[in-house]
Amino acid sequence: MKQIYFDNAATTQIRDEVIEAMTNVMKNNFGNASSSHSFGRSSKSLVENSRKQIASYFNVSSSEIVFTSGGTEADNLVLRSAVRDLNVTHIITSRIEHHGVLHTLEQLESEYDISVNYVNLDTDGQVDFNHLEELLQTNQKTLVSLMHVNNEIGNLLDIKKVAELCKTNNALFHSDAVQSVGHYELDLQEIPIDFLAASAHKFHGPKGVGFAFLRKGSGLKPLIFGGEQERGYRAGTESVHNIVGLEKSLSMAYDNLETESKYVKGIKSYFIEQLKANIPDVSFNGSSGDMAKSTYTSFNVCLPVAPEKSAMLLFQLDLKGIACSKGSACQSGSTQGSHVLAEILSDADMQKPSIRFSFSIYNTKDEVDYVVGVLKEFVK
Repeated sequence: MKQIYFDNAATTQIRDEVIEAMTNVMKNNFGNASSSHSFGRSSKSLVENSRKQIASYFNVSSSEIVFTSGGTEADNLVLRSAVRDLNVTHIITSRIEHHGVLHTLEQLESEYDISVNYVNLDTDGQVDFNHLEELLQTNQKTLVSLMHVNNEIGNLLDIKKVAELCKTNNALFHSDAVQSVGHYELDLQEIPIDFLAASAHKFHGPKGVGFAFLRKGSGLKPLIFGGEQERGYRAGTESVHNIVGLEKSLSMAYDNLETESKYVKGIKSYFIEQLKANIPDVSFNGSSGDMAKSTYTSFNVCLPVAPEKSAMLLFQLDLKGIACSKGSACQSGSTQGSHVLAEILSDADMQKPSIRFSFSIYNTKDEVDYVVGVLKEFVK
């Protein structure tokens, strides 16, 4: 049976070169990076060289990069400290953010006297900038948290425009960029963003490591207390092999961005064309079918399937060796469904199966043909 992986928005295959770099560190650089002897200094050098290299891709200082366990921790670090330590009392976000943001804000509302406002979205889930500007008209200390690329429907946010609006209105701006780092170039001197979250396993790196960009002089304080690692922002012994893996995967992503992004765009474009040609009445959720308004790494498709049949779709795809993600309450194993799709789809479309397919350099057009063939048979 074929094994086809179209769930790269969930996680990506680690590059062989990254595995080799990490294995070398685990074999030869096992010292604690906080130790003063040569073994420790060797590990510390790897950590700081990785930090410097990562910072260079975003045109920032290495002191502004803080290693974390991933995007969720980075989001928590920023949001919790902004309320606890920076006296933020007003947060603007959207109802289609990642739960790493939404659930953190729900918890902060229960702990602190803060208000959370949700910016209006159009029918495709795009931010209403006029409403955002209205929400920014306040005397409260405000932070805006909006993701660069939506993890379910792939919508692209004009983060430069948001950052400039925030700067004009003396608000802080945080972006969960987990789905865009490694896939889009981000000059954080040109984009006046304050805080950003990233995770290595979204760009062919290891799981369990990511970073937060914290603008110099932000005043944030640690989420995890203990030692003085990460310049006091994050206590705990550094995972040197993971940090090296993060840097190696990010370097390869950006060094090969032009050719690899062109290849993946070709996969997405071809997939969209074949679905439209073979499945009448197929539709794409959010802006995911528009190459200019969504990421080139994924789309979210709504299939014309009767509700009584839709519950079996993901199961049937798995039986055919196809890995992808469900996007509505009708899919097998779901109890609540997608909060993103519930925000933008009609009740009728929510009864149909919605599937997220996400792509990488390891996918092929032959795989697309196979998947489209399976889908075509299912919707008959």
